Amino acid sequence: MKKLLAILLVCAMVFVLGACGQDSGKKVDTSAFAVAMVTDYGDITDESFNQSTYEGCKAFCEENNIKFNYFKPPGDNTAERVAMIDAAVADGYNVIVCPGFAFAEALAQTIKTYPDVYFIALDVSEFDILSFTDEVTDNLFSAVYQEELCGFMAGYAAVALGYKHLGYLGGMAVPSVVRFGNGYVQGADLAAKELGIDGVKIEYVYGNQFFGDADITSYMDTWYKGMGVEVVFACGGGIWTSAAEAAAKVGGKVIGVDVDQSKIIDVYGEGMTLTSAMKGLKATVNTLLTELILNDNWAAYGGKVETMGLVSGTDVESNYVQIPYETTLWGEGFTQEDYVKLVDRMFKGEIKVDGSQDMVTPANLVLNTYENIK
Repeated sequence: MKKLLAILLVCAMVFVLGACGQDSGKKVDTSAFAVAMVTDYGDITDESFNQSTYEGCKAFCEENNIKFNYFKPPGDNTAERVAMIDAAVADGYNVIVCPGFAFAEALAQTIKTYPDVYFIALDVSEFDILSFTDEVTDNLFSAVYQEELCGFMAGYAAVALGYKHLGYLGGMAVPSVVRFGNGYVQGADLAAKELGIDGVKIEYVYGNQFFGDADITSYMDTWYKGMGVEVVFACGGGIWTSAAEAAAKVGGKVIGVDVDQSKIIDVYGEGMTLTSAMKGLKATVNTLLTELILNDNWAAYGGKVETMGLVSGTDVESNYVQIPYETTLWGEGFTQEDYVKLVDRMFKGEIKVDGSQDMVTPANLVLNTYENIK
C-alpha cells in the first residue's frame, strides 16, 4: 500500500511539474493576429523607412506564421493613408504598422474608429499625434528615437576618421532633425577634444524642405567645391540627393540618415557613404510585435509614446540608435572596436549627449550657421 501511494505521489508531482512547464511556455494563438503595414510616401524598396519597416514586419511574420501584407497609398496625403488603413482593417488585419511622422493625422482619424485594432507607429511624436486628437488611446503605441545619440556617433566617427571640414544639411528644423544636428556637432566636438585634432569646423544649414533640388545642389557645390567641405551629414527625407550630386563632382563623402543609406547614396559614387545615423526600425518592429503577439504584453505599451535609445553597451546592433557596423568606412582612426567602446561609454553614462532643441555651443571646433537655403 505504501509503495502504491509513493508511486501515485510521484506521478502527481510529475503532472504538476509538467503543467507548470506548460504554463511557462504556453503556445500563443498567432492565428488571432494579422499584421498590415501601410507605407508612407515612397515604397518598400526606398532603402529608408518603408523598406526597413516592411522587412522587419515580414521577417517576424514569416518566422511566426502570421498573416502579413502591406498597403501602399496611391498618393502622399492623409485621406489616402486613412483609406489604406480602412482597407487593411476591412481585409481582416488587426495590427497596423505605420512608419513616419506623416501618419499623425491619419492615426488620429482611425485609432478611435477601430478600438479593437492595434496600431504601432514609428517616429510619430506625442506632439504630432496630439495636434490632431485629444489623447493617445490604449490601442496605439508610438516609438520615437534619441536621434541625438546616433547623430553624435556619426559626428565622432567623421572626425576620428580624419575629416576636419564637415557640413550639416538639415531638411526642415523639426525636432528630430534638430536633435540629429545637435548630436552631430557634439560628437565631432568631443572627437576633436579627445583626439587632439585642431582646425575642425562645421558648416550648418537647413534646406527648409525634405527633398533635394537644383538650388540646394548648387548650395552644396559651394560647400564641397568652393569651401572644401569633405563630408556632409544630409538629414531630412530626400534632401540627401543634392549632397550626393555635389559630392560626386569632387569625390566628397556623405553621411546618411534614419537607415543605412549606403546602397542608394553610393549610386552617385562608389564608397561615397561614410556612415549613416540610423534608427533601429527593424529592432523596434520585432520588439513590439513580439510583446504584442507572442508575450501578450500590450498593456505595457498601449497608450504610450516612448523614446527608444541604447539598450546595450556591447551588442551595438541591438540598439535602437546606431551607425552601420558593416558598411561604415572604418579606418585606423576609428575601428569597429573603437565604435563599440564609444557606445559602451554612452550606455554607461560616461558620455552625455544633449537632446534638447537648443543649438549647442562647441568648445573644440568652429561652427558656422547659416540662414535657410529656401
